[in-house]
Amino acid sequence: MNPYWLIFGAYLIGSISFAVLVSKLMGLPNPYTFGSKNPGATNVLRTGNKLAAGLTLLGDAAKGFIAVSIARSLLDGQGSMTEDQQWTLCWVAIAVFMGHLYPLFHRFKGGKGVATACGILFAISWVLGLATLLTWIIVAYFLRYSSLAAICAACFAPIYFTFLFGMQAMSLAITVMSFLLLWRHRSNIRNLVNGTETRLQKK
Repeated sequence: MNPYWLIFGAYLIGSISFAVLVSKLMGLPNPYTFGSKNPGATNVLRTGNKLAAGLTLLGDAAKGFIAVSIARSLLDGQGSMTEDQQWTLCWVAIAVFMGHLYPLFHRFKGGKGVATACGILFAISWVLGLATLLTWIIVAYFLRYSSLAAICAACFAPIYFTFLFGMQAMSLAITVMSFLLLWRHRSNIRNLVNGTETRLQKK
């Protein structure tokens, strides 16, 4: 299997916008045209359709999980990967994440990548994925900021991986994804500093 095809295929999978697909199938407005104009579950939720938001969330997470899982099964055919194959898997993880952030099918204007990153982490290790997800849940529950929860989870994900598996090639890939996620949340960070970020409803 040519590694370049795996990486490009992962990018194409990441470029699929479930916010757009779900909204179109359910007769909702295009997420690029209202609210934050961000093609993600949070913006879809602004329509008041919780099912559509949930399906968007699951779809965005699933594409990260599927892309990395398929690549791993193809690369790890004999029970262990070579160093080159490990780096290929790293690039696949980054590629599917970049596809969501800068989708080919939507003029390179994508979402912030929280759900897709979560799917990637679960594909790497369910323990890693669960630890990062619990970090998001705890911060969101007690502080009521979805963006802050995502920022904290992004910061802790590389630490969790290093603690669980030591320094590996994937450590760098997760760190890169964390920095990209923080970059995509730069406006939220400014709002948090200024005290103008929207809180999650207690309900």
